[in-house]
Amino acid sequence: MIEVDSVSKSFDKNPVLKDITLRIDDGEIVCLLGPSGAGKTTLIRLITGAIKADTGKITVGNIVVPSMHLYSAIGFMPQNDALYLDLTGLENLMFFGSLYNLKGSALKNRTLEVLAMLDLEDDKDMLVSHYSGGMKKRLSLAAALLHNPKILLLDEPTVGIEPQLRRTIWEQFHALRDRGISMIVTTHVMDEATKCNRTALIYNGVLVAFDTTENLVARTTKGKIEELFFMAKEAQL
Repeated sequence: MIEVDSVSKSFDKNPVLKDITLRIDDGEIVCLLGPSGAGKTTLIRLITGAIKADTGKITVGNIVVPSMHLYSAIGFMPQNDALYLDLTGLENLMFFGSLYNLKGSALKNRTLEVLAMLDLEDDKDMLVSHYSGGMKKRLSLAAALLHNPKILLLDEPTVGIEPQLRRTIWEQFHALRDRGISMIVTTHVMDEATKCNRTALIYNGVLVAFDTTENLVARTTKGKIEELFFMAKEAQL
């Protein structure tokens, strides 16, 4: 379980997140939905412990973030690909797996498993510098899944991925959720909210709504979540 309690964050005295409170239960996919610059990536970075909140507290289970004890439990896929271009896809995964103390046959078998999961088997020996944007996204996701984390934090995981493969990836997300893995997925694609258990709408650093997609849609007049952002914008003017 992840709890974000009254968290705020500013950069150079510019507020980026303002008094955010939400809770993600075990085995739940929560979508952070909002336009670019809303604060979604900052919230993900706070949960990973990469940066510290100015005020408020974040806990994962009973552990207060940041904590070194959490790194083996969290899989993180950044918005920008963090890959070594002069290594092959397989070599990248073997390297990242070794950072999680995977060794020998366990490392090799798990690496091949995630490559197959994300349809990269045939390209595993290609230099990543020759990968397309979508292939790099898939490899980044594979790296996040390598060590079988209990929590997945995915920042725009399906950007640049073709619709058919996107559907397959979401099927994998649902399978992981059914195994009890908690996931936070950031996106600005409205229809991806329907694939999550609950959706947190973030606009201009403020959590404007947090509920199931069905309940959020029920609050609109035209059945589109976008309306809630328009309402939030008018309320902030």
